[in-house]
Order: sequence, then C-alpha cells, then structure tokens
Amino acid sequence: MMGDKARELAPQTRSPFNAIRAIDYTVIFVRDMAAMRGFYEDVLALSLSRELSPNWIEYSLGSNTLALARPSRTSGDAPTPAGSASLQLAFKVSAAEVDACADELVRQGVALLSPPTNQPFGHRTLFFRDPDGNLLEVYAEI
Repeated sequence: MMGDKARELAPQTRSPFNAIRAIDYTVIFVRDMAAMRGFYEDVLALSLSRELSPNWIEYSLGSNTLALARPSRTSGDAPTPAGSASLQLAFKVSAAEVDACADELVRQGVALLSPPTNQPFGHRTLFFRDPDGNLLEVYAEI
C-alpha cells in the first residue's frame, strides 16, 4: 500500500479500478450449508437461481447475486469463531414490510436482535442473525 507521503508525490493517474460500478455478487462462506440453505430459502424465502454444485448455490436479488459457498480458495484460513459475525447484509424493503418481516421471523422462531426501530438517521431497521451468526438487517428509508 502506498503511504500518505508517497501518495502526495505520485502523479494523479486514473486507476483501472475506477471502472468498478457495482457489486455484482456477494459470497457467504458457510459452516453448515444445509442450515444456511434452509434459512435463506425457507425463512427469507429467496428463490434459488443456480446450484453450481453442492458447495455453491446462488440467489438473485435485483441485479445482484447472493451465493452460499463452502470455502475453497480460503479453505486454509482459520474459520470465523462460532458466535462471531463474518459480515452484515442489509436488505431494503418498504417501511410496512420491515414490520411484516419481523412478524415472519418471529413466526419462524428466529430471534430478533433488535425489533423494528425508527433510527435517527432516517431508517426503520430490524436486526437478526442467520444460522452461521452473520448479522442481517432488513431496513426501509423513512
């Protein structure tokens, strides 16, 4: 990485990374594929778009893809400790749908970390975890 001093002296050039316009897909490395797949399909009601193998399945969310995968390239990495979130995903819905999602999660036996709450920064939020402990948020702009 370039330090602050070197950055000041470097000529301003366009990085090839300036071509990035969006996140195309997000991969969640899973500990328990069956539990995670059940949660994302049965609880969150995501529709399976592709199953490339038992180790890689995909769901379409708008123009993005959410994939569940067993680690391969990172299989040598130390696993995230149980009870620790590896990531946070935020799913955008309407304000009324935040409450409906909370009701459905409770009906399905999912513990809410935070019930629907109007935040001072203009979002109505709901927080919960998936079976691997990742932090999930359903929110609406209010």
